[in-house]
Amino acid sequence: MADKQLKVFTREEVEKHNTDGDLWIIIDAKVYDITRFKAMHPGGLSVLTDPEIAGQDATDAFYGLHRHEVLERPQYARLQVGTIKDEQPAIVARVKGELSKVPYAEPTWLSEGYYSPYYKDTHRALQKALREFVDEVVYPDAQAREEDNKRPSLSVIDEMAKRELHAMRMGPGKHLKGRTLMGGIVKPEEFDYFHELVITQEFTRIGARGYGDGLQGGVIIGLPPVINFARPELRDRVVAEVLSGKKFISLAISEAHAGSDVMGLQTRATKSEDGKEWIINGTKKWITNGTFSDYFTVGCRTEEGLTVILVPRTEGVETKPIKTSYSTTAGTAYITFDNVRVPVENTLGPEGGGVFVILSNFNHERWVMCCSSARSQRAIVEECMKWANQRKAFGRPLASQAVIRNKLAGMIARTESVQAWLENVTWQMCNMTYKEQAQKLAGQIGLLKMYSTRSAQETAQDAVQIFGGRGITRGGMGRFIEHFHRTVPFDSLLGGAEDVLGDLGVRQAIKAMPKNARL
Repeated sequence: MADKQLKVFTREEVEKHNTDGDLWIIIDAKVYDITRFKAMHPGGLSVLTDPEIAGQDATDAFYGLHRHEVLERPQYARLQVGTIKDEQPAIVARVKGELSKVPYAEPTWLSEGYYSPYYKDTHRALQKALREFVDEVVYPDAQAREEDNKRPSLSVIDEMAKRELHAMRMGPGKHLKGRTLMGGIVKPEEFDYFHELVITQEFTRIGARGYGDGLQGGVIIGLPPVINFARPELRDRVVAEVLSGKKFISLAISEAHAGSDVMGLQTRATKSEDGKEWIINGTKKWITNGTFSDYFTVGCRTEEGLTVILVPRTEGVETKPIKTSYSTTAGTAYITFDNVRVPVENTLGPEGGGVFVILSNFNHERWVMCCSSARSQRAIVEECMKWANQRKAFGRPLASQAVIRNKLAGMIARTESVQAWLENVTWQMCNMTYKEQAQKLAGQIGLLKMYSTRSAQETAQDAVQIFGGRGITRGGMGRFIEHFHRTVPFDSLLGGAEDVLGDLGVRQAIKAMPKNARL
């Protein structure tokens, strides 16, 4: 409000402005002149001219209906004409870049007075820098793109590239060598899976599921096979293009005929007569970032068996958007390959060795989803904790009701248990070779993902009950609850359905059972 001088009023002075032609209200020790605004109020004129509102302190009524961010919007902020004498605002807005003080709103390692053996100074420094970057740069774009359904802004992609965030989201590895990570906060050789966990969880805070996948979700799952299995010349060119944010890539495995059943893929690749090209025919479905990708990491059936091929957007490649329950900013696509010709040098790994190429990527992909699921549940806990304390029903705060506290208890317990299991698995990843991870963690990560996503769906249901009608309304007080409830099934399907992953975990456990074990 630096552009105008605010006056100081007594409550008695404000009470005099209580008529249709001269209407003021008090919200948190701030005085607003809503005389001209009243006709535009979404709730109608009668709400504002109510004797308990007009000229009175409407703080409780306001926060029972609106989020604090409404007051920060320029069109509403300019309605403020003054403050109340000898009073200070009591409501503290969320400060960009800062940690929340709401209990359980942050993981334990970030909560004041708590400790963790997993995180070092570089993890804390990275988290602080990421919190500021996400709040300042990513969050505003995320909310805007969720509304207009456009892809994430290229300006955000560029800012991420400057900080080497695209590279860091690939996890630890040789691809980080020589890069300056987040302005030098962490050295490439120090970067571990906990640094990646921090990045994933900070980005998840935006509360925009479609945008989150649109923000290079395809790179996280589509580029690793190129990094690990492409010929050096192809690898170096494509990795440089993608990690700089100049080109985009998708993982194209799922089909209408085959999802978790990778061996059921029907897209076929045959060699040209001279053996120099692959000729690819088939379709792919539900491909994240597919509508705007320049490259596709494609699973195909060949004479030698399942083979993975890197396909550029070229003649014969057609992508169409698929409308799902989250926004089209994710770029979810149906892809048709019609006699698409690519060099055999674009084969990723050995011919017929596609199963290993695909499966080698699954552990990391599913672990990333667990990181995201854990943090998104925590955000819902924070929303519900705030609402339960400010919303009044039957004359008392919701939190005074045992049934509400019971729901909150379940949400908190699930969130904390998911995070604890996740951090244990992450610690194992940091101390195991890639081969050991494949042998020992595939089942654990499968079970963790199953538990995470089932917990998330239960939390979504409880949150809707706590918010009531607002929990199923797009926009307003419960907009993050509605969004979470609508989009939470994605995590339960992407990277493998819950039942399939649960079965994988148990089969891995049974395989490791000692043959002489008896009751």
